[in-house]
Amino acid sequence: MLKKLPITLICALVGLGSFAQTIVSTTPENRKVILEEYTGIYCGYCPQGHQIAQGIKDAHPDDVFLINIHQGGFAVPGANAPDFRTPWGNLLAAQTGLAGYPAATVNRQNFPGKEQGAQGTTAMNRNWWNFAATQVMAESSYVNVAVTAHIESATNVMSIHVEGYYTGNSPETTNLLNIAILQNNTLGPQSGGNMGNNYVHMHRLIDMVTGQWGEEISTTTSGTFFERDYTYQIIPHNNFVPVEIGELEVVAFLTETHQKIVSGNGTTPTITVTHANDANVRYIEPLKASCEGTQATASPKVNIQNAGSNPITSLEITSSFNGETSTFNWTGNLASLESKTITLPATSFTSMATNTIEVSVPNDDYNASNQKSVEFDAAPNGTGTVTMVLKTDAWGSECRWNLKDSAGTTLYSGGPYGNRQTITETFNLPEDCYAFTIIDTYGDGGTSVTLKDSEGTTLYHTAGDFGANETGNFSSNGVMGIESTLLKDVSIYPNPAQDILNISNAETSNIAIYDMLGRMIISKDNIEMNEQLNISNLSEGAYFVKISKEGNVTTKKFIVSK
Repeated sequence: MLKKLPITLICALVGLGSFAQTIVSTTPENRKVILEEYTGIYCGYCPQGHQIAQGIKDAHPDDVFLINIHQGGFAVPGANAPDFRTPWGNLLAAQTGLAGYPAATVNRQNFPGKEQGAQGTTAMNRNWWNFAATQVMAESSYVNVAVTAHIESATNVMSIHVEGYYTGNSPETTNLLNIAILQNNTLGPQSGGNMGNNYVHMHRLIDMVTGQWGEEISTTTSGTFFERDYTYQIIPHNNFVPVEIGELEVVAFLTETHQKIVSGNGTTPTITVTHANDANVRYIEPLKASCEGTQATASPKVNIQNAGSNPITSLEITSSFNGETSTFNWTGNLASLESKTITLPATSFTSMATNTIEVSVPNDDYNASNQKSVEFDAAPNGTGTVTMVLKTDAWGSECRWNLKDSAGTTLYSGGPYGNRQTITETFNLPEDCYAFTIIDTYGDGGTSVTLKDSEGTTLYHTAGDFGANETGNFSSNGVMGIESTLLKDVSIYPNPAQDILNISNAETSNIAIYDMLGRMIISKDNIEMNEQLNISNLSEGAYFVKISKEGNVTTKKFIVSK
């Protein structure tokens, strides 16, 4: 017969049964090193830092774990360069006190006299990393950490299991468990690496599963066992740098507060490949917005992963823009667990307010991942009065910009400027589609720009993370805002014109006539109320007259017909 047990005994048995330690050691261990290196692809001394850190890791493979964080000005990508930054980089760097690159923290603790920056901070120059790591590894740890991870290739889901065991008491009543996802063997540029675009980037941070500060562990006394399980949907890309599931690494570590890391551990995930033939359409890169109603052309870039065991040597890729379908036959060699970003042939489509692109591949052993669709809006539409506010960084001499119409004519341009200046300009634009381009001649961005119309609609904005250049499109309805009434009565006639162009109601304005290539043909300052311009020497074609007065500008298009 079933006998009843006292409640206290039941609880004791449950407590014993819940201690299901499987991977973590219960024997006191020394601390393990978590070295977080702050780096960037344009940092010329960073390869030395990578080499030093890897040397420490190679000498102590089971006791040292590296996390490379691409952050700061040296990490801002130039034209066609990969963006290895993450949302976590600046947040993590802010707690270090770093003053240059490369910098690193060793277990996020202060080593007096070894600080790169202010006294009491944690970032150090590379000549102190080995010293700090050796000191940490010689110290006993009051907690042991172990971690395993497993990936299902078909779904790109990672299961992470972490265990911890306190062999002593923590000085803090709560500790914080952090889990970092890293990627290895990513080829890319690296100043000072002497390998062109084939430098091998290792231990590159791509995500923090538990956020910036980690998950709270609320019992931190000797004899305490804890375990945590996480189901992590692997991000398909980081700033459209593909995440390769066969190159991932997991590092788990425990902090006393938001700073000092007690100890940690790392693992390379195991992977189950369920299907023989499994092409996974992972993502479509964003397309540049086109003005609504215009005929646009786009060459979509789609990332396809081989989640199966057999290599993929050919694919029939179907793409659809707003319902208009085309097919592209790709050939190549995509090995198991690898991905490739494929550029599809240029496709023309009529831009709508909201556009849809869909990409699919033929049915295979797992069809849930064979199709991907994304929506993207047309370029913003505004009034005819547009104000630009541009703020230069500490290198204003590198800043340039231009504004072009749909014919490619440069209507306005500017730069270089002084350092940390604010430049404000107002444009009066006829109805058309426009392209604004911001340029940094050095290639590292830094200038912030905002374009707004007279109703406050943002037509373009960048905080400065554009590398060498960036272009944004917008359309204008040609209606001037209230603040631009100074030139609202200006008119030009006849249009088309033959030998004489009349400009009325523009007294004391300055004018300039440009051809469709943006070349200034005629200019005149302080014109009369009713000005007659001799244009008999102009060839047939389209021109623009730019009229400016007291900081206000309007542009009008006219035709010369003989």
